[in-house]
Amino acid sequence: MRCRSVSTMAFTSVLLFICSIYSCYAQVPLLMWTSGGSNMPHLAQPAAGQTVSGGQLASYLKSALSGAPHNVLLFLQDKLIMEDFTMYGGVFGNKQDSAFLTVESALQASSSPLVLPALDWSASHSILELFQGELGIPAVHINPNTLKEIKLNTSQPSLLAVHLPYSAGVQTKESLLKNDAIIGEVLNVFKSQDVPYTAVYTGLKPSRVIEETPVMAGRSVGRSLLQAPPQSSVKPPLVVNNTAGRPCILLWADTLLASYSGKQDDLAIHIFNGSADTAGSVCNETLSRLVINYQNVLDLRSLRLILSMRKIFFPVSARNWSVVEQVVLEYDGQRAIFNASGGIYSPAEYSFHCQSVSSIQSPLLVPRSATDNANQWKLSFTDFQIQGFNVTGEDFSYASDCAGFFTPGIWMGLLTSLLM
Repeated sequence: MRCRSVSTMAFTSVLLFICSIYSCYAQVPLLMWTSGGSNMPHLAQPAAGQTVSGGQLASYLKSALSGAPHNVLLFLQDKLIMEDFTMYGGVFGNKQDSAFLTVESALQASSSPLVLPALDWSASHSILELFQGELGIPAVHINPNTLKEIKLNTSQPSLLAVHLPYSAGVQTKESLLKNDAIIGEVLNVFKSQDVPYTAVYTGLKPSRVIEETPVMAGRSVGRSLLQAPPQSSVKPPLVVNNTAGRPCILLWADTLLASYSGKQDDLAIHIFNGSADTAGSVCNETLSRLVINYQNVLDLRSLRLILSMRKIFFPVSARNWSVVEQVVLEYDGQRAIFNASGGIYSPAEYSFHCQSVSSIQSPLLVPRSATDNANQWKLSFTDFQIQGFNVTGEDFSYASDCAGFFTPGIWMGLLTSLLM
């Protein structure tokens, strides 16, 4: 009997351990925004690699509702992960093909949207209860087919929940397009009745659980990834090989605008034609340093654009992350150093994508100090994608978007984590 008890306890411990590992990777994104003209308090984005728990979500919602409209719309989709945005949001130069045009537009119109890329999916199940507790009213589940019958009262809070289905496989994009249209119809009802609102879009569970090997005994995470090859009409990425002749760094951008001393040049023009000079680039298991050498640009004799990336293990997420630490410009014997502001990172197995990486508006690149030469430069990279680790060929892995994925100031400029 004692042996059976010990065996049962051991089995229970193993089961709890497995469940805890699974919960680390079972996460969904949450987007929150307000109608145009309404304000929501600015809320700090989660740190790199952080999974937002139920308690933290409650704190976010409480802070948001302290200033946001109390007419709340909850768009609860059966399944959702960040990869749905990166795969169907028109990434890699195909923004016109996005399945989230309504959500993109709403986020762009909102003054301070909140994006939680990695919310513990069990917390998303409590979101109805959290809002009911904060507003002191029950939720009303509405059918999109009866939207026109809804009469809203601006003098009283309301909590409306809209269920959105999800189809896997070849029908995924079609279902996301339909859901985006439904979101648009609901928002239009509020707009037509001149009712300010707070909207939330999230998933009740991940749409895919990608097979993952936990980090054990110092071994790095392994993940089975789908590739996201560029279309033939899009210029191929810049590929840097390691000493063994295998690709180790990939870079792609629509523009790499650099301004200095009254001059401006698009540095991307010089590197995606197969003649880029990447001498000085290095890559290994923990450090990737992309160096692009230029001659006679911006009235400079020589210019080196350097992007330094490091693989860092974050205990809070139990995985490795790729972090762009600095962007350095070396020119005519001088150096300008921009520190990344904390928004240029992705799980190490993924590429990083952002519609806007800039030192100007909503800057992700910040001069190292007030006296650094970087203050004399302005950088603005659009449709920027980079991968410095776990490169398996000349195609990017799934893209982890900055939390400003949808627009230069918002969805492709906030942050991103692609934890499952």
